[in-house]
Amino acid sequence: MLNVVSFGEVLFDVFPTHLKIGGAPLNVALRLQSLGAQISMVSSIGTDNKGIRIKDYLNHVGLDTSTIQTHPTLPTSEVLVKLDDKGAATYTIVAPVAWDEIELTDLNIQKVSESDLFLFGSLACRNNASEKTLKSLIKHAKYNVFDVNLRAPHYTKSLLLELIDKANFVKFNDDELFEIATFMDCKFNGMEQTIKFIANKANLDTICVTKGAFGAVLYHQGLFYYNSGYRVKVSDTVGSGDSFLASLLYKLFTGSNSQEAVDYACAVGALVAGCEGANPNISIEAINHFMNPI
Repeated sequence: MLNVVSFGEVLFDVFPTHLKIGGAPLNVALRLQSLGAQISMVSSIGTDNKGIRIKDYLNHVGLDTSTIQTHPTLPTSEVLVKLDDKGAATYTIVAPVAWDEIELTDLNIQKVSESDLFLFGSLACRNNASEKTLKSLIKHAKYNVFDVNLRAPHYTKSLLLELIDKANFVKFNDDELFEIATFMDCKFNGMEQTIKFIANKANLDTICVTKGAFGAVLYHQGLFYYNSGYRVKVSDTVGSGDSFLASLLYKLFTGSNSQEAVDYACAVGALVAGCEGANPNISIEAINHFMNPI
């Protein structure tokens, strides 16, 4: 069984009419868990009702919460979500919150050391306390997966380049790819040339770039794989990239070939975009039927 530790934000996405449990590292973790992976979530919640609700939900779905800390004073995180008329989301990320101060413990070191994959993003590094913990845990991981997931103004050029340098696998969207390529003094304009430049400069095993409705490109062990996307009526885009990454990782690291993995990941990402919120229940049967409707 694939064993994954995910590090970072757990929160409530606050939509105009409702709340949904989310946070990119948690969204990836929940989708991986639904596919059959063993997951531990390293994060922190408050002592408030929202924190209790998150932990109760994660226990209910069977996700390991032993490494979710409870901060004595900071609240459980909320993110204010605004959707445009096409369902694309923008976010206001409230601070300070509990996951800004995730502590290093013997237990989370043990969990990371025992895992197959250690997943993290850049947002959790907006506070020095969680940044220090993350950088310590990275040293204990066998394989580091960096989900770039930029949220201005919560990142710096130096932080991003450092995290890329420590990663084995990096997932970008197309805007993030070219922004970071500029930071790395890349002179290329084409996507494939830019991907190869970053992979070579940072000694990366794998790079994946999502392109919204136009699918994704995967660069894995020196070869490119493509999917041009699946047609779906978008409800909102919240969490679709997270489910894409979870599905890609699960397939790549449980024996599927690279083309099958990127096709499957694009299908799951599209299905999530067609639903409300980041973590809709989508069965493996529904995914297979979506990919092969006949």
